[in-house]
Amino acid sequence: MTEAIINLETVNPIEFFGINNNKFEILKRKFPLLKILSRGSQIKLSGQPDEVSAAQGKIGQVISYLERNGHLSENYFSKILGDEEGGELATEDPTNNDILVFGPNGKVIKAKTANQKLMANVSEKNDVLFAIGPAGTGKTYTAVALAVRALKNKAVRKIILTRPAVEAGESLGFLPGDLKEKIDPYLRPLYDALDDMIPSDKLNYYMANRIIEIAPLAYMRGRTLDNAFIILDEAQNATDLQLKMFLTRIGPSAKAIITGDLTQIDLPKNQKSGLIKATKILRNIEGIGYVQLDEADVVRHRLVKHIIKAYDKDQEKDMEKEEKNKEEFSKLNKA
Repeated sequence: MTEAIINLETVNPIEFFGINNNKFEILKRKFPLLKILSRGSQIKLSGQPDEVSAAQGKIGQVISYLERNGHLSENYFSKILGDEEGGELATEDPTNNDILVFGPNGKVIKAKTANQKLMANVSEKNDVLFAIGPAGTGKTYTAVALAVRALKNKAVRKIILTRPAVEAGESLGFLPGDLKEKIDPYLRPLYDALDDMIPSDKLNYYMANRIIEIAPLAYMRGRTLDNAFIILDEAQNATDLQLKMFLTRIGPSAKAIITGDLTQIDLPKNQKSGLIKATKILRNIEGIGYVQLDEADVVRHRLVKHIIKAYDKDQEKDMEKEEKNKEEFSKLNKA
């Protein structure tokens, strides 16, 4: 007679046991010769050594799957337990290749548009990806999902999320609180995306242990970022020197996604966006990918697409007017 204790501390016990212990009952039916008891976040196995060993192996596969994906259907739970070959398990539900990661309570995070799927594919094949497009196209959300997937799959050891702390029409100095409290509102979209993808207790653990780090771009100076998935968000507000500094921080075993919207540059008028230059001079370097998103990728309210088109059209008019004024001014000088 052999006994074994298995801890479920790294996964959500509810996801393992199932609602009303449905999955736990499947486990007990799969190993009828074993006495299987659950105690909080532990499972106790009692029985013949070979039976206990077999059950430990299958439970280990279930735990590994849940660590990567966060959610497991009853059907796939049963499939893992019945897989006598013990082969490599899929990192996601095999019925849908568009799934990027599973969030809390089984929430499915998918690539919803063609260019979001392209982001996933290009990021897989390249260590650096530029994802450029207007607001609402899912650039940041998709990038964070890819980073979380890489962390769950143990492809990286940490996630680093950063943004330039550039004011969008308001002054940091007028915000209350210390530096962190002033900066946090600028990083809020990154927190929101993470909240959708990682259970709050696990996210708090990751943040406290610096497995997930969120910081202003200026804090990256002097560091070497390795074994990490790094996202530079709102990169249109990084200067040329800042963007060069960020790109030269990347270590040999790191991946990076740079997102930006060239129509929403908030830098002072005397400063140029480094993203414009970077997308031109780095485009043909092997290992650097580029994805252009547009209004067809907008996944927010249906009116957002029309709003983007209206602003683009107005910007074109302004540019035409500016060119016309330049021509008239040139003619006057010649006269």
